[in-house]
Amino acid sequence: MDTVEISPLSDRPSLIPRVYEIAETWPAFIAHEPAANALLGRVVEDFPQYCVVATDGDRVVARGLSVPFNAELDGREEMPDRGWDQVLVWAFRDRHHGHPATVVGALEITIDSAYLGRGLSHRMLGALRDAVARQGHHALLAPVRPNAKHLRPRLPMTEYIGHLRDDGLPSDPWLRVHVKAGGTIEKVAPASMTVSGSLTQWRQWTGLPFDRDGDTEVPGALVPVRCDTAHGYAVYVEPNVWVRHAVRTD
Repeated sequence: MDTVEISPLSDRPSLIPRVYEIAETWPAFIAHEPAANALLGRVVEDFPQYCVVATDGDRVVARGLSVPFNAELDGREEMPDRGWDQVLVWAFRDRHHGHPATVVGALEITIDSAYLGRGLSHRMLGALRDAVARQGHHALLAPVRPNAKHLRPRLPMTEYIGHLRDDGLPSDPWLRVHVKAGGTIEKVAPASMTVSGSLTQWRQWTGLPFDRDGDTEVPGALVPVRCDTAHGYAVYVEPNVWVRHAVRTD
């Protein structure tokens, strides 16, 4: 890993068109999340100083994205229940209207599948925190997607985050990275992402029949997908976990 270089994307603007070249492991249905479809691709161009990129030689091997937003406007809070979706929408709305940012929300850290398990995620999180600090902010708020929750889709997230190892750290590997980096688990964002579609679409995305009413477990989904055959649609509402990272600006 000594050959991997991590930089703010604003320092390497030539890489902006290449941050999505990496081999990703996201479930196929996530790509159909409406807020992500509309806005996520613009983050690296509009907020490069809040994003980081990792390269190994000429190969892009990881990206970390975050966005600034104003949590002090009427009706807002730093850690909304709609988590990831809400932070992304607020960031672009604030940019459009010229509202000053009061805090930063992390959107993702994605590692190329060939570079998983090498400690790169910890380095990327540190680099993202540093990028936020350089912009003068004192906190990075992350609506974290626990990466082992999909193995227990029917367990409520509020119970899942209470599962700890003997050393007191979270049993979930990605939550553990955040806590070991100094993050504190604050609360659950119960409706952080929402993906809806027709039953035909869900069959295409997952290869599953979606022919019964009720909950359907889908590989990669943190909770079951709710299926309604009479009305011909299914909805996935993903919970995330809010983690607060204090960052130093000195």
